[in-house]
Amino acid sequence: MSEDINKLERIASQVRRDIVRMVHACQSGHPGGSLGCTDFFVALYFNAMERKTGFDIDGLGEDIFFLSNGHISPVFYSTLARAGYFDVSELATFRKINSRLQGHPTTHEGLPGIRIASGSLGQGLSVAIGAARAKKLNQDNHLVYVLMGDGEQQEGQIWEAAMYAPYNKVDNLIATIDYNGQQIDGATEEVLSLGNLKAKWEAFGWDVIEMNGNVMQEVLAGLAEAKSRTGKGKPVLILMKTEMGNGVDFMMGSHKWHGVAPNDEQLATALSQLEETLGDY
Repeated sequence: MSEDINKLERIASQVRRDIVRMVHACQSGHPGGSLGCTDFFVALYFNAMERKTGFDIDGLGEDIFFLSNGHISPVFYSTLARAGYFDVSELATFRKINSRLQGHPTTHEGLPGIRIASGSLGQGLSVAIGAARAKKLNQDNHLVYVLMGDGEQQEGQIWEAAMYAPYNKVDNLIATIDYNGQQIDGATEEVLSLGNLKAKWEAFGWDVIEMNGNVMQEVLAGLAEAKSRTGKGKPVLILMKTEMGNGVDFMMGSHKWHGVAPNDEQLATALSQLEETLGDY
């Protein structure tokens, strides 16, 4: 197990290097939330999800994932590339004209791994519920995963979907909230307090667990626990506590790095803190 964790941590270090380099190269993008969610993405794609070789849009016979808070596309793209969905060298095209790697994921260019365009906050949970119901109709016993932001919980559509899933016993769904307490304009408590999210989701009928999203061993354990609770009549929600900018000391814990690119000096500092493990693109 310790060897597996070490391998995943090494992949995560490289993904974090990819993130800061991608955002720096185009001087645009969202490094803070991407860095905070890196361990989750690596654990999901390299351990927790059952994935087929290759990619098809339907995702039959495998677990599938939707990113609702689409602005953290750098971590999504890096993870997909490192997991073999497309060549790692394509990361160098991030946010460039005619690139398949736009600032928010899109579908019109057919990028492997991307099933929906996302970035209009509040919509991903609804899509994931639809996909989970489709799996049941197709007698496909695999799971659907979706990641949301905590600031995204201020969107009304989230709560419509939150009501729908338990009522319809969508128990092949694992939703996760990146609970870093930060959004574009400041701390979530200052912009619009979320209150007790655990109590709220439980009141809506979800099976809620909590985990630390920045310790690989705890992410693995949390995802395993979530999987063990599927198929029991309730959708599952993970409240994942993370720190924005995790892994780069000067970015950690501040909403200021939600959507700001590092300059040359800051990039060098960030890379000095992140081990190159798989080779930079």
